[in-house]
Amino acid sequence: MKLFKLLILILFFSSFNGYSQDDYLGEGPFNQLIIRGVMLINGDGSPPRGPVDIIVENNIITQIEVVGYPGVEIKENERPKLKKGGKELDANGMYLLPGFIDMHGHIGGDSQGASPEYVFKLWMAHGITTVRQPSGINAKELKQLSAKNKIVAPRIFDYVGFGSGAKNGINTPEEAREWVRENAKNGADGIKFFGAEPKIMAAALDENKKLGLGSACHHAQLSVARWNVLHSARAGLTSMEHWYGLPEALFDDRTVQNYPLDYNYQNEQHRFEEAGKLWAQAAKPYSEHWNNVMNELLELDFTLDPTFNIYEASRDLHRARRAEWHEDYTLPSLWKFYEPSKISHGSYWHDWGTEQEVSWRKNYELWMTFINEYKNRGGRVTAGSDSGFIYQLYGFAYIRELELLREAGFHPLEVIRAATLNGAEALKMDDKIGSIQVGKFADFVIVDENPLQNLKVLYGTGAIKLTKENEVIRAGGVQYTIKDGIIYDAKRLLADVKAMVDAEKAKTNWKLVQPGMRE
Repeated sequence: MKLFKLLILILFFSSFNGYSQDDYLGEGPFNQLIIRGVMLINGDGSPPRGPVDIIVENNIITQIEVVGYPGVEIKENERPKLKKGGKELDANGMYLLPGFIDMHGHIGGDSQGASPEYVFKLWMAHGITTVRQPSGINAKELKQLSAKNKIVAPRIFDYVGFGSGAKNGINTPEEAREWVRENAKNGADGIKFFGAEPKIMAAALDENKKLGLGSACHHAQLSVARWNVLHSARAGLTSMEHWYGLPEALFDDRTVQNYPLDYNYQNEQHRFEEAGKLWAQAAKPYSEHWNNVMNELLELDFTLDPTFNIYEASRDLHRARRAEWHEDYTLPSLWKFYEPSKISHGSYWHDWGTEQEVSWRKNYELWMTFINEYKNRGGRVTAGSDSGFIYQLYGFAYIRELELLREAGFHPLEVIRAATLNGAEALKMDDKIGSIQVGKFADFVIVDENPLQNLKVLYGTGAIKLTKENEVIRAGGVQYTIKDGIIYDAKRLLADVKAMVDAEKAKTNWKLVQPGMRE
């Protein structure tokens, strides 16, 4: 019966999402894969080194061999030998990193008109080999197909939204515990919370902790006045998303944010405009209360997943809206979803201007100060994108998140660690992914430019560069994404996405037009 259901699902994707046996599913796996001559950026914070050859056998790294030194010719006869049936990948002069981990990735949805295939290929084209979905579409079958490499997709960790499927909601602590137990039986990797009554949150987190599952929380304003990040962390929450609930834990002269008296949470402009003033109401950086909150979170081994990028349009709407990738890679339905709306989540541009953006820029300064200091004191910070909303496109937004971690004060090597090993630790997978070490899985990102010098080379559209010959070029773009030892041509995946978008445009003769403008 299970096999029958799996076959039906594969046929479903063949018909509706473009998946078929004839589709591109990468190259491999191989009994042996040797990646030749790369500069290695390990992911654990250690500096780059190379050239090295990396040997993979049946998806396990078995050897990392130094094969030369800068300016010295490589002795070919001393390099690791290729076995019969093995595969060599010439990556001389390229840079190899661990596969990226997106700790906040929603797999599209009906509202955006974004199919899983569209989302997955954008992620994989940007080197993302593992994704944690914190609520969203039912990912159980997709997770299984990805694990078997039947589709082009990252490894999926599914954190189900708390209360999903409960007909009458969750109204008692015992109902909370029962839902958590059932969620675990259904194969979920964890729970995504949005907040609830304190007794219900405490019961759910306690039960989830007993089962050893992960947890994340967006501390929505509807519950945060009585249950902020500190309450969650003390009760067993393992990670928080965005920053809601953290300024509230830092309040030292109030218990609720300074809501205008005509505020309505269901008015998206109210919600996001006032959120941009929240950090200014918290304790000052490095004050006693600020330090106490940080130190307690550190003692609890709590993970922060800031998702800086998803709010960036709040501080510079023009920049986010005019990002160059929208023209080729954003679906018409997704563009429509982004536009000002009283219904679409995150489309809060009812009357957005200079004053709102200035508030949000100041918000970012205080937010980034906390995140950077948390990292400096040994706290775990990860990289997540929350794409599909607020003009942030899958894959591209993840690379922007890396740039914003750099802006917050992270050294580029610390940025890469946040994107790789820190995420693996948060998912309790650091024995298998997150860094390049013997015994770990073959999840790699390979790019022909140095991402430490310029993170923009990781964008699918690359980085603008002027050559010695005075020619303007695009440098970079991920060359290969390797997941489970299977080699994917990242640029081909991106071309597939463009073809999907072009086909959708052709159906209605649609052209991208900025909101409020006419052709």
